[in-house]
Amino acid sequence: MLTYTSLKDRPRDFLAATGLRHEEFARLLPAFATAYAARYPLEKTLEGKVRQRQVGGGTKGVLPEMEEELLFIVVYQKTHPLQTMQGLHFGLSQPQANYWIHHLLPVLQHALADLGLAPEREASRVAESPLALEGMSELAIDGSERRCQRPQDAVAQKEHYSGKKKAHTDKNILVVTGRTRKVVYLGPTVVGKTHDKKAADEASLTYPLNATLDKDTGFQGYEPEGVLTRQPKKSPGVRS
Repeated sequence: MLTYTSLKDRPRDFLAATGLRHEEFARLLPAFATAYAARYPLEKTLEGKVRQRQVGGGTKGVLPEMEEELLFIVVYQKTHPLQTMQGLHFGLSQPQANYWIHHLLPVLQHALADLGLAPEREASRVAESPLALEGMSELAIDGSERRCQRPQDAVAQKEHYSGKKKAHTDKNILVVTGRTRKVVYLGPTVVGKTHDKKAADEASLTYPLNATLDKDTGFQGYEPEGVLTRQPKKSPGVRS
């Protein structure tokens, strides 16, 4: 079972499980605790009612400490497993894992926003994004796909089927900085069949003036105004 205590002194495993170094996790923890207290005040129950007994009464949960709660949600965000698998990692049933995911995800989003680390969701604001400017406007764009449950509807099956991944997927366009490796922009979720360039065109992204943008062949022909794009080219002597 994954616990903060068992992982904190194993830096490689900690990074693999969470996507964070321990010092980054430690910086996030106070903001997470503050956001949790703001969303779920101690004097009220989770249903928003005034408590009838002292805080801490009753049985102790499987995630009793704030470190464990933060570990739970960042592992979920990093690995995106089935809820059953997430529950097995932390000694929870699938319904319990579902509850904690929905309970903690808004807290994590709030904490990241408070730290100025939340990616832009509005494409028109990328040009003024502090994260983009912090990275000296050296950016990279890509489409990120993740598997989804196969839809039962035949039309939806076709739309979600990604020929690239040979599976049913959802897709998001991401813009990251090359220097700081932070996510600047997270696009809306689209069906896996959507081509990368089409998704980027529909997003109507704006970029800092004179930014450089690395891209792959999925964005062939994507040339935003005022941006220097760079796309790797295969050596003529190399066969696919």
